[in-house]
Amino acid sequence: MSVNLSKGQKISLEKEAGGALGRVTMGLGWDAIKTKGFLGFGSKTEAVDLDASCVMFNESGAPVDVIYFRQLKSKDGSIVHTGDNRTGAGDGDDEQINVDLNAVPAQVKSLVFTVNSFTGQTFAQVENAYCRLVDAGSGKEVARFNLSVQGPHSAQIMAKVYRHNGEWKMHAIGENGNGRTFDDLLPQIAQHL
Repeated sequence: MSVNLSKGQKISLEKEAGGALGRVTMGLGWDAIKTKGFLGFGSKTEAVDLDASCVMFNESGAPVDVIYFRQLKSKDGSIVHTGDNRTGAGDGDDEQINVDLNAVPAQVKSLVFTVNSFTGQTFAQVENAYCRLVDAGSGKEVARFNLSVQGPHSAQIMAKVYRHNGEWKMHAIGENGNGRTFDDLLPQIAQHL
């Protein structure tokens, strides 16, 4: 059973999944913006390019590696981005980041997932945006975080997956920000490490 996370909520991934998780997928989904034409005729959709990123941090809070649309695989191979979706068209996850938790190097304490509007639209314009964590072995959705907070921001620090007492946990951060890439969010991320 999936858990709908609220901003600031923390969960144990192992308890939610019913055992130790080996591989997880963070999925990001959204819909293109629907606009109405003149007098309601000729409606169209406008592409939205949201980008999912994962920044790996060590114990002291320094970035170790980053996985995003320009680097689809971590240097150690434990995290793989499936590719950049520039429109939001289609059903289900538009972008995915696959993580082999057992292969994440021991010096990495936290994985922070972010989403940025590369094309500059704010989340007030983006429909049905969400992120979710799935047990890749069983396909079971472990947790979902709806990015339903509407407003004039163009980025969000979605969630942090981190090691605590030998166990992987998840913190639904849900903090709004601005910027076209994860780089713009690094100062904001620091306070959540």
